[in-house]
Amino acid sequence: MSSLATPRWPLTALSQAWRNALGAIAMLWLATAAGAAMVFLTQMLLARALGAASYGLFASSLAMVGMVAPMAGFGLAQFWLRVYGGEGWHANRWLLPSVRFLGITTALTMAIIVAWALVLAPPDATVMLLVMLPVVGSVLVAALISSKLRLEERHRALALWQLMTPGGRLVVALLLLIAPGMGSPGVAVGYGAISLGVAALGAPQLRAMLHGGLALQGHGARPYGGVFRITPAARPPGLRSLWSQAWPFGLAATLYPIFFQTGTVLVKYFDGNTEAGIFGIALAVMSAIYLIPATLYQKFLLSKQQRWAVHDPATFWRIYRHGNRAMLAGGVLLALLMVATAPWGVPLAFGPAYRPVVPVLMILAACIPLRFLSTSVGSALLNERHMRYRVVAMGFCALLVVVLASCLIPAYRARGAAVATVVGELAMLLLLVAGVRRFYPAQDRPR
Repeated sequence: MSSLATPRWPLTALSQAWRNALGAIAMLWLATAAGAAMVFLTQMLLARALGAASYGLFASSLAMVGMVAPMAGFGLAQFWLRVYGGEGWHANRWLLPSVRFLGITTALTMAIIVAWALVLAPPDATVMLLVMLPVVGSVLVAALISSKLRLEERHRALALWQLMTPGGRLVVALLLLIAPGMGSPGVAVGYGAISLGVAALGAPQLRAMLHGGLALQGHGARPYGGVFRITPAARPPGLRSLWSQAWPFGLAATLYPIFFQTGTVLVKYFDGNTEAGIFGIALAVMSAIYLIPATLYQKFLLSKQQRWAVHDPATFWRIYRHGNRAMLAGGVLLALLMVATAPWGVPLAFGPAYRPVVPVLMILAACIPLRFLSTSVGSALLNERHMRYRVVAMGFCALLVVVLASCLIPAYRARGAAVATVVGELAMLLLLVAGVRRFYPAQDRPR
């Protein structure tokens, strides 16, 4: 009697490691799609309910807080990924100075926003800025917990965690439909309340990590029993040592929102709340799209790349090459899709009053392949030396966007801000490519 071999389906033929990786990526992308849908729906509801002028006031105030918020923690979340990727369990020695670093940078960030709101901000934005002050805490806690979950490779928890803020903000937008009298001040209060809730939910995990409750993956079992007892002679680094290594990550994290969100703030100051609302809607759509490469690289691959760069260069460069091809192809396809759907999709989603968003999105569509590719190219620049280069590049691009936007907005309004953003994205990609070639000559890369 003959027997038939059981067929091997493609998925079962994969190694367990690949199946785990594909499952984690699928989970994170599903969460990203859900988060992007929540962001889009939230902005759609707010824009329809508030109107362009009121929405513009809210969006520009939130953008202002968002630009300053990364100063709290000042790159500590990214530094944790780098130092744990290189040092493994020995990196627990950085936890003690991290506590002081968090306290100092958060207090300074809060003080800057309060001073801006009371002294420099227009009168109609003062209350909005103050009630959204808790956004600083939620941005900080969200980044730190995301780094913790990535180091622990808890992808399911990370997927759920990244839905907390967009889910809460969607609830605020739905409440606005029930109680339209809330207006933009009520929405700002709601965003502040959601931020307090997110910070409160993340605080126990953060406290546990700072007391040694980190289940680090990829570096073997915990080799010691205590949190800071790395070796009998080891002492935790000082605050100055932490600052000297973390500042490039912090400056890069601070410059990015200036690079990306400054257009909304400048449009408000040059052309008023209504035009700021138009540009704010366009940026909200772009933010939802940018979640795709951010999820793959920052939430899944980054902690692994930190490890591979030190311990497995061949895998590091193989992922780098494949990632560049995939990001370029995906970015071009999504840009074409936006060009095809924006003319009818924007009025359908946001209402006829937001038809001026369409030409802005047509310009910003060029940013999609540029951002996708710059995310994958920039993933090779990981250590402190690389980050110093990235800081200089980001600073140059942020200044370029501010100068160009300031020159173009008076004549071309939101479209001028969009052109400045495209030029900034192109400059950033070119500088990142130049940086990779500078730090990694082609002949030195494993094939």
